[in-house]
Amino acid sequence: MGNETFTDFHPAINLLYFTAVIGLAMFFMHPVCLAISLFCATAYSVYIDGKKAVRRGLIYMLPLLVVTALLGPAFNHQGGTILAYLPSGNPLTLESILYGAAAATMLITVITWLSCFNAVMTSDKFVYLFGRAIPALSLILAMALRFVPRFRNQIKVISNAQKCIGRGVPNGNILRKAKHGIKILSIMVTWALENAIETADSMKGRGYGLPGRTAFSIFRFDRRDAFALIYILACVGTVIAGTAFGAYHFRYYPTVRGQWTGAAVLVFAAYFALSAFPIIVNIKEDIVWKHTLGQFR
Repeated sequence: MGNETFTDFHPAINLLYFTAVIGLAMFFMHPVCLAISLFCATAYSVYIDGKKAVRRGLIYMLPLLVVTALLGPAFNHQGGTILAYLPSGNPLTLESILYGAAAATMLITVITWLSCFNAVMTSDKFVYLFGRAIPALSLILAMALRFVPRFRNQIKVISNAQKCIGRGVPNGNILRKAKHGIKILSIMVTWALENAIETADSMKGRGYGLPGRTAFSIFRFDRRDAFALIYILACVGTVIAGTAFGAYHFRYYPTVRGQWTGAAVLVFAAYFALSAFPIIVNIKEDIVWKHTLGQFR
């Protein structure tokens, strides 16, 4: 895991980037686009979380990928290339298998991008971006982003406290375990509701959302952010323009077929440049940092 630099960009750049890559990943089902997006999302996730991302991929993402890919042919029987017949009498087609694999890849890619988004777009960035325009919604989004990690940490504290008095989930028979689990969940829900009320009262006491209220911010839009804005818009514009003008075409039904033009290479290169932007920034910063350290040795 390296020193994450993309997080230090302006929140508007972070939000624009993830909106672009997640939006394109949801609509582009071309195999090359899927491979590019999945590779870059996985690489960036590993760069951010290191071994934790690898473990999450092996435990959760890989089984989800396999299950989703298998469910596609089980319910979708379209396609002209019949490979076999299922016990129900429905055909198993090559097109349904390929489309199921593509849909599963798209799902895993979007989830991976969202995990990166959750790591980069912190609650203070949401409040900064939307605090003045939609203060109530920005506060809700900020609380929602903080809720899951805080909920996970707090439930560990409550579970350990209950274990100390013999009321942990592992203690007792099945009925007692269920009773202890419900007790822990009840305590957790009560804590979450009280915390939400305290947060709302605190923000109200500070005048959050009132007209004319000013707020301190450490975020500044500098030359680096301007370059990133031009870079992202240029990549997105190239990809959308190439798709709109038919630089490439790929279909799964009724038979698998794709058409390529010379401009397709430019579109895929722009898509890769967009998806790999945080990785490029981080690697560049790591090289500069190591070079700077080498000069002082």
